[in-house]
Amino acid sequence: MTVTGPSRREQLATALHTLHTRIDAACSSVGRPPDGVTLVVVTKFFPASDVRLLAELGVRHVGENRHQEASVKREECRDLDLAWHFIGQLQSNKAAAVGGWADVVQSVDRVRLLAPLSRAADERGRPLDVLVQVSLDEDRRGAAGDRSGAVPDQVPSLAAEVAAASGLRLRGVMGVAPMGGDPAAAFARLAAAGAQVRAEVPSATWLSAGMSGDLEQAIRVGATHVRVGTAVLGNRPGRV
Repeated sequence: MTVTGPSRREQLATALHTLHTRIDAACSSVGRPPDGVTLVVVTKFFPASDVRLLAELGVRHVGENRHQEASVKREECRDLDLAWHFIGQLQSNKAAAVGGWADVVQSVDRVRLLAPLSRAADERGRPLDVLVQVSLDEDRRGAAGDRSGAVPDQVPSLAAEVAAASGLRLRGVMGVAPMGGDPAAAFARLAAAGAQVRAEVPSATWLSAGMSGDLEQAIRVGATHVRVGTAVLGNRPGRV
């Protein structure tokens, strides 16, 4: 008799259940409603077939960080009711192309990205949601133009530029905890930057923070969006 393991759909369903249990527990620990946290499943290097299964299981937000892969995958899944988030480092020469397919760009860290993103949004005829990426690496806090995010002191001015740009809708801030550091402390710095932005743009309420290994710390400081890949999909396959 041939013994087979669980199907891919069953694997994903089990992983999503476990993940939602973690999110619920983290929210409960600080008195937050679980529906205040949006799950963005990062599907980098995984096939469009997995995206379809995730959609069947109730996932509505997916994240990608490679333009070429993401644009093809989105086209293959264009019949699905999904919001596509670009979460990777955004090159200036790819910004207009990313703005052509993404519903949300989470990684805006410099002013020069705004013109091509704005142009793409205007061409599409609907607003593009944007988050300002904040550098959370204290060793680089003085380095203007750090590719891992905008220097915290520069975030309010960059956010103001986003809010003023045609076709762009400032939603809030995003950050990635530095490897080897204390994620709770890093996310507290992100929350402080988010509060500065909201003081000027009250509607910019999104705080995107936390991944598979540190989502609890992010939720405890107010994360509204968590970006999770491995805990749902497993270890990434080879490049596609």
